[in-house]
Amino acid sequence: MSAPRSCLYLGRIMHHRRLPFEHRFVYRVFSLYLDLDELPELDRRLRLFSVERRNLFGFSSRDHGPRDGSPLRPWVLARLSEHGIDLERPRIMLLCFPRVLGYVFDPLSIYFAYDGDRLAGVVYEVKNTFGEQTTYVLPVGPRGEARLPVSHACCKSFYVSPFITMAARYEFRFREPADRLAFTIRETVAEGVQLVANHTGERRPLDDRELLRRLLRDPLMTLKVIAAIHWEAAQLWLKGARYFPRKVEPPRPRAAP
Repeated sequence: MSAPRSCLYLGRIMHHRRLPFEHRFVYRVFSLYLDLDELPELDRRLRLFSVERRNLFGFSSRDHGPRDGSPLRPWVLARLSEHGIDLERPRIMLLCFPRVLGYVFDPLSIYFAYDGDRLAGVVYEVKNTFGEQTTYVLPVGPRGEARLPVSHACCKSFYVSPFITMAARYEFRFREPADRLAFTIRETVAEGVQLVANHTGERRPLDDRELLRRLLRDPLMTLKVIAAIHWEAAQLWLKGARYFPRKVEPPRPRAAP
């Protein structure tokens, strides 16, 4: 039997705002890196982690994709196919936060789409605090070596922070997760680079012993993530950051029967 691909990453998230003033924060997190095909086995093997059931730690498909509880693999493959990325031997890895004591808020989840052993595409799943979600689907071209960095760029199309304009552009850069995790986002506006965020970590086994350590060290990680978002937003407001209101699209009139 081959070794499981699913694991944990213990690390830190850093945000550094550069414009129009400096503002920086760092906080400790741990993440799941899941082979979607291994979810049934993880649910059977682990005592402290469950799939689609309550436990100290867990994973629910309702937190991702269509958010209706349906399997994620077909949804990811459909999103890839819509962008011309068709896989002959698909394998989907998902980097996300776990449910902790039944709760999670995951601002960014990343699906790494492999065709056999080759990384062929990435789906970035972005959520905001209004319960909304969008995806950015980008291909990965031939690179020669798996450890060479991957770079993506796209225009921002989804409201996230009330203190950054929608007229912005994302630049993603990462190396395929292995013994270490290294992922960076640069958000640029007309004046230059406004925000740099990175997520780094070290690989740990996804087993009950490591989960117990996480419970003892970070029992309130979900609350910490949510509190950090609002606390840092308050700090930006106090420093005088410009506020960009969220524009809600008006409901479209229904067609007459």
